Amino acid sequence: MKKLFTLFLILSGLSGLAQTSISGKITDQKGEPLPFANVSLEGTYDGASADLEGNFTFSSEETGPQMLSVTMIGFIPYQKQVELNGEDIQLDVKLEESINSLNAVVVTAGMFEASDEKKMVMMKPMDIVTTAGAGADITSVMQLLPGANRVGEQEGLFVRGGSAQETKTVIDGMIVQNPFFSSTPDVPQRGRFNPFMFKGTAFSTGGYSAQYGQALSSVLLLNTMDKQGENSNFNLGLNMAGVNASYTHKGWLTASAGYNNVAPFFGLTKTNLDFETIPQGFGGSLAINENFKNSSLKVYSTYTDGRSGINLPSYDQENSTYLFSNRNTNSFTNASYRSSWADGKWVMMAGASYSNNQDKLKIDQLAADRFDERSQGRLVFSRLFGKENGSTFTFGGEFHDITLSNIYNGYELKIDDQYSSLFAEAEFYLSSKLAARFGLRGENSTIIQKSNLAPRLSLAYKAGKYAQFSFAAGRFYQNPEKEYLYLDKTLDFENADHAILNYQVIKNGKTFRTEVFYKKYNHLVSENVGHFDPNPYRFPSGELSNSGYGYAQGFDLFFRDETSIDNGDFWVTYSFLDTKRKFRNYPVEAVPHFATKHNFSVVYKQFIDAITTNVGATFTHTSGRPVYNFNDTFTAPEETKAFQNLSLMASHVRQFGNNFLVFYATLDNVLGRKNIFGYRYSADGRERYEVKPLMYRTFFFGLNWTLGELNGRSREAELDF
Repeated sequence: MKKLFTLFLILSGLSGLAQTSISGKITDQKGEPLPFANVSLEGTYDGASADLEGNFTFSSEETGPQMLSVTMIGFIPYQKQVELNGEDIQLDVKLEESINSLNAVVVTAGMFEASDEKKMVMMKPMDIVTTAGAGADITSVMQLLPGANRVGEQEGLFVRGGSAQETKTVIDGMIVQNPFFSSTPDVPQRGRFNPFMFKGTAFSTGGYSAQYGQALSSVLLLNTMDKQGENSNFNLGLNMAGVNASYTHKGWLTASAGYNNVAPFFGLTKTNLDFETIPQGFGGSLAINENFKNSSLKVYSTYTDGRSGINLPSYDQENSTYLFSNRNTNSFTNASYRSSWADGKWVMMAGASYSNNQDKLKIDQLAADRFDERSQGRLVFSRLFGKENGSTFTFGGEFHDITLSNIYNGYELKIDDQYSSLFAEAEFYLSSKLAARFGLRGENSTIIQKSNLAPRLSLAYKAGKYAQFSFAAGRFYQNPEKEYLYLDKTLDFENADHAILNYQVIKNGKTFRTEVFYKKYNHLVSENVGHFDPNPYRFPSGELSNSGYGYAQGFDLFFRDETSIDNGDFWVTYSFLDTKRKFRNYPVEAVPHFATKHNFSVVYKQFIDAITTNVGATFTHTSGRPVYNFNDTFTAPEETKAFQNLSLMASHVRQFGNNFLVFYATLDNVLGRKNIFGYRYSADGRERYEVKPLMYRTFFFGLNWTLGELNGRSREAELDF
């Protein structure tokens, strides 16, 4: 009996040491093996990696119920409870590809991004200030991307045959009423905003999201910087156009002030125009950026006061001029609040903004005023859902209260409009290779007492490990331009239908992108007049209707290489545009005077590490624009000569501890080419004069000095790409 009991104890001990063998094969949903996938029992050291054929095997001394885990980068983790009792376990596992992996498809048709947050990245924020010929101006850099036309005598973005009025600038979801400094005839103005305000810049060439509206052609989406640290620092800038300073307190509060006077700049190079008052002014801004638990608050407020006076040619007789002077004051405040809950599955974005712009004009001894004001509010909710919370349903609305007025020689024209919209949009993955976005936007405008409903659609299909196709389509509405609404408030919305097909490859620091597009214009405002007047600044005088129409079609090519040249970066852009429209006072369907058929640009940047200096060059070529004469029949229009420009830039960085000193210089139109942008005509149409750039060649230099501990990596340190 004692021997039997001893044998029982021995056998029991042996059974306690019995091992369970676990084996199987790991594949994807198509049955393709996944080598090196990790297989393990949670809470133990037992496990193995799959071989080249996806097979694995290992043993465990654990007993009872255990959790088996299978993981691999780019795939959704797999878990299954198994019972270990000494019997062999055979288990074949099929992993699903993760939609949040780097290989997942994303919707890109019509979009160019200047942030590092999405796979569709085309440019980094530092590209804005290191591109030769752009003058650190956001819009000028966007003009070097496919789809944009360069129009040298007017500010704004002209996209795929659209006018500047067809592109809206949006900051944190809200439309900016005055994104540029006040307009002067035939003198383009810079954008009002410093590119370092923004963490990302997205330029849409069409087919954009249902979250945005009132733009027939394009939106420029700007997202302000998030809080990056708790440090304080001081920044001082000095250049040929003025001086500015800013102070950041503990990362959350930044105040800045500056004075601008371009006299030193104009004193270096002869201008083609005669300035009565050199452009000058002062301004300041205040920014608040704070993070809370599951929420953040961003506020940006700015004020500018500027003046200028210029003797413009009257064109009635040779060397005759008239005075155009302006005293401009502009205030702008933009605030946004973001909050999330339910483990981040719900996100709320609330925003409000206010802008007030006043121009005190003097035109040929007559007083005139321009005034516009916009108050807006926006509320958006997003719900993440589906596998890995990779899909999003977004809905919300916005409201705008807009006042516009123009007083000339004692006569006032005025518009009051309450514009509102509701929108909903779902973006989801049908598979890791196929993504879709469906949206619907409804709008109402009280000034014309009309409403509309605009559907939007985007699809993206992953064609390979590095390539994908995208498609975007939709309808886009916009109120008529204010000059028409001043005279006729019975007009309807103008609209355009977009269709865009895109192919893109991003591999090893190289990007190739091509896009074909078609855009159909409907219900454009048309003016019935007895003769054609080519003056772009004329005030409407004929009977107005929405009988206008048109089209734009073409293709874009874009290639960028950031790796082949050590510390070098270059991109090449080409756009072809075929467009005609009957609108404004055009008597027939014709190519708009601002449209160009061929647009080509090459941008090159090189960082020289040994001397911490960045150098760059930009070359642009734009084919001629159509010229329509006074009382033209549009049968055989002539063209201006092609626009060409070669620009150079250099910036040198010196670091002293945590302080940075940056010297920069630019040379625009190195070859001094005598570009012209069109012609202006005398009142009787018998004489015409060239529209010239402000200067044929410009040189500009300055320095920027940052003192104190920085929040995050220095923007100057990014010059090495």
